[in-house]
Amino acid sequence: MSSTPDTIVLVHGFWVTPRSWEQWIAHYEAKGYRVVAPAYPGFEAEVESLNADPAPVEAVTIPAIVEHLEGVLRGLSSPPIIIGHSAGGAFTQILLDHGFGAAGVALNSAPTEGVPVVPLSQVKATFPVLKNPANRHRAVRYDFAHWNYAFTNTFPESEARALHDRYAVPVSGRILFESALANLTPGHQGTWVDYGNEGRAPLLFVAGSQDNIMPPKVQWSNAAHYRAPGTTTEVVEFGSKPHLLPAAPGWEEIADYVLAWALRHATTPPPVVAPPPAPAEPVSV
Repeated sequence: MSSTPDTIVLVHGFWVTPRSWEQWIAHYEAKGYRVVAPAYPGFEAEVESLNADPAPVEAVTIPAIVEHLEGVLRGLSSPPIIIGHSAGGAFTQILLDHGFGAAGVALNSAPTEGVPVVPLSQVKATFPVLKNPANRHRAVRYDFAHWNYAFTNTFPESEARALHDRYAVPVSGRILFESALANLTPGHQGTWVDYGNEGRAPLLFVAGSQDNIMPPKVQWSNAAHYRAPGTTTEVVEFGSKPHLLPAAPGWEEIADYVLAWALRHATTPPPVVAPPPAPAEPVSV
């Protein structure tokens, strides 16, 4: 059944906070949409606070993030359009797989489990964290040079530095190590999705051709895993765009394109049913 969503949920990625969506929030609100940009647990603090005290970054886990986002979505009156960037793209895929959303968009998405593509530029972009096993137990902040290579490589340096100062926060070394090793670890990990889920809402992958950390081949490979009959999975690539699509020059074109796509393909998924409560312990009488 077709629907017309009136709410947009924006899911940020790692190394940034919901502040990275500030232009998209204003853009969509000006069009009359309700816009919700939830923070990961502990990321409600401002960028400056998280840089001064990265303890919330160290403590965050993928299950906690997913549980929190699902709680936000359960509180909405109708299925929204879910748009996620980077790690937020992986969370968007998970949320759609769990039955949430009328349509989903994954911008320069991190891959979900089972996508083996690891381009050299991605290795270089994540090397500052993964080079040291001790980083698995702490939050790691990129200096400008590394952050610029991963996020803003197409920007003039002055603009890139301003964005680094405004948006960049440390990343959880634990989550990055777990994601890197997910395909080598037995059993389903935190970013597992059911690629054969026939009830999943439509999903669009958006690739920036100059993205170093999640380049287009990651998006195409991730999308190719979805083969369930009757589901819609598409990929679009924007030329000369870096990883930080929410702030890249021409972001308005991308924001309008993905909104139009989501509205065109939106469906009403079955209602999400909360898991039943655990049975009470038997009482002897």
